[in-house]
Amino acid sequence: MKRLKSFLLNMKPADETYREMYEGKLCETCEVGESAVHNQAIYWWGEIGYEITRSNRLELSRPTVTIHIPLKMLKLQEAGTAALDYIFRAFIPYVRTLNELNDNRKRTHRENGHYDIYEPGPEVLVRNVVRESLVAQKYYKLLSGCAIRVLDDREEIPSYSCVSIMLQVQLPEKRHKKGIQMLAKDLPETVNCFVNEFDGQGLQRALALWEKQEAIRTWLRENGHCAFVADGSILPRAREGGGPLAGAVPFVSTPEDQVEIAGVRGMLFRRGVTVITGGGYSGKSTLLDALSAGIYNHVEGDGRELVLTDQSAMKISAEDGRSVRHVNLSPFIKWMPGGDPADFSTDHASGSTSQAANVMEAVGWGVKLLLIDEDKSATNFMIQDPVMRILVEKEPVTPFVDRVRELQERKGVSTILVIGGSSEYLHVADKIYLMRDYVIREVTEAAGKLQASFWGQGEPAAEGSKAPLTAADFSNGDLVDANGLNTRPRGSSTEVLEVSDFGFLILGREQVDIRMLHNIVSVSQLNAAAFLLRRMFEKVNGLDRFQKYALGNRSGGMDGADGSRRESTLEEGESAGAKPRWICRREQVELLMEEIQEKGLEFVYSTFFSQCGRWLDLPRKYEVLAVLSRMRMDP
Repeated sequence: MKRLKSFLLNMKPADETYREMYEGKLCETCEVGESAVHNQAIYWWGEIGYEITRSNRLELSRPTVTIHIPLKMLKLQEAGTAALDYIFRAFIPYVRTLNELNDNRKRTHRENGHYDIYEPGPEVLVRNVVRESLVAQKYYKLLSGCAIRVLDDREEIPSYSCVSIMLQVQLPEKRHKKGIQMLAKDLPETVNCFVNEFDGQGLQRALALWEKQEAIRTWLRENGHCAFVADGSILPRAREGGGPLAGAVPFVSTPEDQVEIAGVRGMLFRRGVTVITGGGYSGKSTLLDALSAGIYNHVEGDGRELVLTDQSAMKISAEDGRSVRHVNLSPFIKWMPGGDPADFSTDHASGSTSQAANVMEAVGWGVKLLLIDEDKSATNFMIQDPVMRILVEKEPVTPFVDRVRELQERKGVSTILVIGGSSEYLHVADKIYLMRDYVIREVTEAAGKLQASFWGQGEPAAEGSKAPLTAADFSNGDLVDANGLNTRPRGSSTEVLEVSDFGFLILGREQVDIRMLHNIVSVSQLNAAAFLLRRMFEKVNGLDRFQKYALGNRSGGMDGADGSRRESTLEEGESAGAKPRWICRREQVELLMEEIQEKGLEFVYSTFFSQCGRWLDLPRKYEVLAVLSRMRMDP
């Protein structure tokens, strides 16, 4: 830390570049010849290293500090996802306390200084803010300033497995001595306090919960079931903070579906078609939201920590206006004017075609559980009642109710639906549940008898008015022209990557609407998705192709005769530029996720982009694919 103090003390009062701090220059004294210069911006307090890097190219007075704490100091040999998550959450209160002691209400953070640390949601995710890394210890002895003497036994210097925790420090404007206190005194002392007071018993509770969650997930996979909700779970969310609602009715499983897994009693949701119905404010959508959240493990105290769902599950809804590229909609769209439903592309899909595309893409990506709420669905995609089947003689849409069983029987794709306004799904459901005042009960047999008494014996009258259905082709090529994948707007030499507060990702000249991607749980996942896609674009499009975009060599209409911007159609883009280079989105994203598993999430981050946040939460491949599939991708 003495070296860091020296760098900051030597800065001019108005200097906010912090160049020497970021370079971390070390001048090795030599007996003969010139001194050797090393650059290492890791500053040491005992065995704990403080690595200082730029957060982005604009905020130089707000460095990212990565604290490398040897695992042995926390009495650990290794740290998996659950342990890292617990350690990071345990450190957050110490940073809050540090801010309480440091902050001054009369001054802004830029004037006074501030410590910024990511505040995660209840999901236990892979994050760049905390990771396990191998860090070599200090190999030199500091003499004065930045002069060092390399230790004679340098080869014997140990490398420790460390938990690396990341935060940002807003250094005070023109107050370098205060910056020294924040970086070289207050922060290290706080870290030492955290290490000395580390709650090993709390860590063991978190690990035990993780093991129980994983045991239940393994049981579900091995026994062919799609979800589990533990008795006593608190599913309703509080408006403030999104935690469990105080005074909410605890979940109690139905007697018919109660099981015990890994010592936990709860309700089992089996493969097949499941309908959850009930009146308004009965809790049916709350249950579906909890099942959707169950794709991730949650921390103790969330209320849904033992709600566990098939990790491939996706919540599907209608999405007016979304872009669709080369999707096979033929199972749900029989014909369309001037187009081929088996190879459908549009810049502005309707409610029914967008929901059909969402289903077909999910099935093609390997999703095995669809979660659908009728309130967020296109009515004509979901159902067509008996009268309308007769009245509308030429209907191109095959409603989802006619295919939902086929999806299960032929593709192994289960569906859980929340339905409150139509009985059409009752006769295709394997299980029917009724919610009333947040209490669930199984009514499959009762619903069947009610239907029979209403329609007469046998199937509902709607069956007689249906045209015979042929077996659907659920295959989807998932192809896209790689020429359209870039982060440089036409005619620009600068990449554009931005996460908008209004629910958009901006990649080059693409503005991707991601507001209806229900399984993205944090802005940090959007940050990660943006950087992951940029990495994928780099891999499928070399710099030579980006240079063509930058120089504007690719012709093709983006500007109308009146100078206004417009979106070119797929045919225009293909004919105007290079020959299409078709790639499979799923294959490319799976390769990308394998690379991240090997190199870590931080690998994709770039300090160049100031409009993307510093914190990254790893999304599933399905969310990355969903963002990619909503790009218009005109070459």
